[in-house]
Amino acid sequence: MATLTQRTSGLVQRRTEAIRSAAADKERESGGEEDEARRGEEEDDDKGDSKETRLTLMEEVLLLGLKDREGYTSFWNDCISSGLRGCMLVELALRGRLQLEACGVRRKSLLSRKVICKSDAPTGDVLLDEALKHIKETQPPETVQSWIELLSGETWNPLKLHYQLRNVRERLAKNLVEKGVLTTEKQNFLLFDMTTHPLTNSTIKQRLVKKVQESVLEKWVNDPHRMDKRILALILLAHSSDVLENAFAPLQDDQYDLGMKRVHTLLELEPEKESAKPNANELMWAVVAAFTK
Repeated sequence: MATLTQRTSGLVQRRTEAIRSAAADKERESGGEEDEARRGEEEDDDKGDSKETRLTLMEEVLLLGLKDREGYTSFWNDCISSGLRGCMLVELALRGRLQLEACGVRRKSLLSRKVICKSDAPTGDVLLDEALKHIKETQPPETVQSWIELLSGETWNPLKLHYQLRNVRERLAKNLVEKGVLTTEKQNFLLFDMTTHPLTNSTIKQRLVKKVQESVLEKWVNDPHRMDKRILALILLAHSSDVLENAFAPLQDDQYDLGMKRVHTLLELEPEKESAKPNANELMWAVVAAFTK
C-alpha cells in the first residue's frame, strides 16, 4: 500500500513538473514574440515609418514630383497622371486586395489577363477604396491597361466615364498636408489663382530621396527579387511618372551615372519572365509592362 502511494505521489509530481515546464516554455515563446514585435516596431521607428508619416506609393511618387518651394508638379509632365493610377493598382496588389486572373494552361500574357478583386476589405485610404470598389463591381473584369486608362478618364466610351478618379493630385496633396508633409497656399498666375502645396517637412522628403538613392547605390543587390517589393515598385513607377530624375539630381556625377545605370538595368527586365519567378507580384509586373509596351 505504501509502495502504491509513493508511485501515485511520484506520478502527480512528474505531471506537475511537466505542466510547470510547459507553462515556462509558453511564457518564453510569448516573451520572444513580444521581443520580436518590439524589435520590429523599433526598426520601423528607425526607418521613420510611423503611422503619421507612412506614405502610399501614390503619395511617394507625387512627393518626388512636387517642387519643394512652388508646391506643384511640372506643367510639362504628362506622365504622372497615368503613373499615379498605376501606383494605385500596385498598392492594392501589395496590400492583398487585387491579383491577376490565373494564367491558364496556354499562359496568357500579363497584359491580356484580367484584374480580379481578391479582398474588398477597406484600406483606410479613400482613393484606394474608391478604385477597389470600381474594380470589384465591374463585370466582366478589365485588364491592367484598361484600368489605368479608365481611372485616368482616357476613354471614348461615355458609359465608362464614371470610372475616372477626379482631382487625384489635389487629393493626394491634401493627404500629405494632413500627414504634416506639405502645407497649402494660394498663388496668383496672372490670369488665375492656383492652390499649391509647398513642402513643410523636409525631413520626410529627404528620407524618401535617400531611400531611392540607397536602393541603387549602397544597398544595391543586383537582383530585383531580392529587393523589397515596395521600393522596386517605387523606382519603376517613379520612372513611368517621369519623376525619378528628381531623386538623383542632388548626387555627384559618378554616383548619378552609376545609379541611373542600375535603374536602366531594372527597366530592361522582361516583365513576362520576371512575373513567372517565385514570389513575384504578377500585377506589379503587369503595370510595368503596361508602361513599357
